[in-house]
Amino acid sequence: MFWESYITNDKLVDLGISIGILLLFLIFRKLFTKYVFVLLLKLSRKAPNDFFSHIFISFQKPIQWLFIIIGIYFSVGYFPYLNQHNSLFRDIISSSFIILLTWGLYNMAAASSALFTSLKVRYGLEIDDILIPFISKALRVVIVAISFSIVAQEFGYDVNGFVAGLGLGGVAIAFAAKDVLGNLFGGFVIITEKPFTIGDWIMTPSVEGTVEDISFRSTRVRTFAQALVTVPNATLANESITNWSKMGKRQISFRLRVTHDTTKDQMANVVGQIEYLLKNHPDIHPETILVTFDDYKENGLDIFLYFFTKTTNWGEFLKIKEEINFEIMDILENERVYVAMPSRKLYLEPESENQLKKDSRVRQESSR
Repeated sequence: MFWESYITNDKLVDLGISIGILLLFLIFRKLFTKYVFVLLLKLSRKAPNDFFSHIFISFQKPIQWLFIIIGIYFSVGYFPYLNQHNSLFRDIISSSFIILLTWGLYNMAAASSALFTSLKVRYGLEIDDILIPFISKALRVVIVAISFSIVAQEFGYDVNGFVAGLGLGGVAIAFAAKDVLGNLFGGFVIITEKPFTIGDWIMTPSVEGTVEDISFRSTRVRTFAQALVTVPNATLANESITNWSKMGKRQISFRLRVTHDTTKDQMANVVGQIEYLLKNHPDIHPETILVTFDDYKENGLDIFLYFFTKTTNWGEFLKIKEEINFEIMDILENERVYVAMPSRKLYLEPESENQLKKDSRVRQESSR
């Protein structure tokens, strides 16, 4: 019968050999993962840096699959119903090797990889937390694109024709993706000008908070109410950005208004003591300290204060400001100078005063 001619003893033997080869490579894969890979990883960790360890970790899964692909290739040589020299089979095997290599390189290009850290430490490169994710994503796109083109060529596709076809539709794509391109260029502006980096406290007309992530399309900012706001890079690049984290010192500026009955000597003493206090305070920046009798106002005399704290931390800044205010209160109390309150004085002419008294008596008599 047909099936008896199709399945012969020789073919069954070849089938058994084929399955045995595949199982043997599966055993090799397990032994490699359990012993050889662990040994190589331990040896690599004795190196001065983690570069080789990261290479082994990146290629761990691809190498495990490599054993399977090699096992399939050799087992097909004995498999009675497949031809090892078949062009499609060879293209699939070749493409599999390319995909495994791409897989390993893709893992190595991760933003958290030791590759960037090693390069930064060894060569003293100024690669900040914004640039690393961009470089990582760009490398991954390039790796995948090259791999795709090589695999396509393996199967006989004309990649040049595909690229030319993209060129013909480039104008339409550009119009459709103008917002995406705008955000992409906005991301490059943020990288090159570096108005902020990940972890900075920024304030813009759109949002205020801490920068958590910067991608090709947008920037994610965590507000102080713990909301996560995603701002397109095109919008962010065209707005005024205040980076509070880049402050070297924090400003304090206000006017202290005292009453009009403050004498010249009292005013001079108050101004001098406040200036001495600020110049000798350990948390006040000595570079710019201004304390002056500044102006006459309707309800008092103004003392202008302008100085900076050394710290930029918001909590510490408020503590220092409170401490300075208490010290100023002591100075005013010692000099018997009082803070002016909004008030008005009413002066009455004698005739008006007599008239008010008469009106008061009339009201009293009428009430009786």
